[in-house]
Amino acid sequence: MTAETRTPAPGQPVVFRHGTVLTMDASKRVLTDADVLVVGENIEAVGPALEVPEGTFEIDAAGGVIMPGMIDTHRHMWQTAMRGYGADWTLTQYFVWYYLEHGTAFRPEDIAAGNLLSAYDALDAGVTTSVDWSHGLSTIDHAEAALEALEGTGGRFVFAPGNIFAGPSEWTASADFKNFVERRNPRSDMLKFQLAFDVTGDPSFPEKGAFEVARELDLPVTTHAGVWGATNDDGVRLMHEHGFMTPGTVYVHAATLSHDSYQRIGATGGSVSLSTESEQSCGQGYPPSWVLRQHDIPMSLSIDTSVWFSSDLFVAMRATLGADRSYEHLRAHEAGETVTHSALRAEHVVDWATRGGATALSLDHAVGSLEPGKKADVVLIKNDASPASFPMLNPYGHVALQAGRGDVHTVLVNGRTVKHEHRLLDVDLRSLRSKVEATVEHLRATLGEEAWEKGMNPDIPETRILDNPYMYTDYRDASTHAKAT
Repeated sequence: MTAETRTPAPGQPVVFRHGTVLTMDASKRVLTDADVLVVGENIEAVGPALEVPEGTFEIDAAGGVIMPGMIDTHRHMWQTAMRGYGADWTLTQYFVWYYLEHGTAFRPEDIAAGNLLSAYDALDAGVTTSVDWSHGLSTIDHAEAALEALEGTGGRFVFAPGNIFAGPSEWTASADFKNFVERRNPRSDMLKFQLAFDVTGDPSFPEKGAFEVARELDLPVTTHAGVWGATNDDGVRLMHEHGFMTPGTVYVHAATLSHDSYQRIGATGGSVSLSTESEQSCGQGYPPSWVLRQHDIPMSLSIDTSVWFSSDLFVAMRATLGADRSYEHLRAHEAGETVTHSALRAEHVVDWATRGGATALSLDHAVGSLEPGKKADVVLIKNDASPASFPMLNPYGHVALQAGRGDVHTVLVNGRTVKHEHRLLDVDLRSLRSKVEATVEHLRATLGEEAWEKGMNPDIPETRILDNPYMYTDYRDASTHAKAT
């Protein structure tokens, strides 16, 4: 039997056998030598030595971790065709490139190419639900292309249309846009909608109309809040004073806010999407998990954009652990103290990458944990060919700090197998590569070679080297001087 035929048939029950199961349920049960049975779209049973229907496809999960599909609550998927282009950008350079200079050069087919690449990229890394924070949609044709690219990939999505080239109250008021949402939003667990726009803090509150449209269309809002130099406490205050801070609102980054703003978020049932790699590199503010924990604000994890950063939640988990712990140590050292026990644990970031994301998106009734009756979004992390896969002593620590996308063995979304034995199924990567290459060629030709190279290689500020009083022409002179004194 060839590798290509060793995959579950459509509709065939699937059982994962003898794995370590991170249920991520309310009691955070960890089951060893346990099984997960999937029948149709749902998880049928979780436990040891399960009885299964005749003809069930069996997957040996021994030595691996079975966990819920991961959930990314904020990814600008349309930018993925530019993967790595902005590796050395700051947030200012990102704004200039996309918002002020070249973002309008993206055609509908370029938006589609980025979305298609990003969707398969996510599934390959065990991310079964992605929020497409699609703020480059200058026309309805762009919006149609973005959504059509996601459909049929096998992933679960929350589509969050936006338009950085017009004011939020302008583009949301368009009859064509409202018609698009009402026509294309199925309100299903496989595809939901949000509205994506930011609140500048302008005292006139020009975003009020956009919030009213969100209310009219019964859509939650996702917004970049607490971004240094862009969105601030005034934006949060205006949202609160006008009654638009509601449960289901997702505040992305939230890295430079006052305690008053965090209290408003906490009191109104909002949650924060952490993009720790982005916050560390771009300058939105220090990754705020430490202060969000103080205010008991729910958190989820996200990529932001792979025009800069890694595109999997394994990196997001370890970056978040590192940022939170390093800040805790720094604060302690400044006070002359020592941290002897870490407050943030591996278990917490795995929770934010799964159950936390489901709760933020109001999908926790369907996904985010492995429980009978829930939709079968299941990931097996197992790599028998890697010496880094064993011993697997602490399953949360293994997922958060040891595993990577290459260890994702099998991925199910809504009961359908989209990856098995480390290979995506039913994906024409050659065709996908051609679409992405066409986008790159178009953008490069539109910008011109000089602008293309300048955009990818911004100027490097000069580093001033400090004077060093211990620099001697001969180190033995220093030794002689020390003895003489």
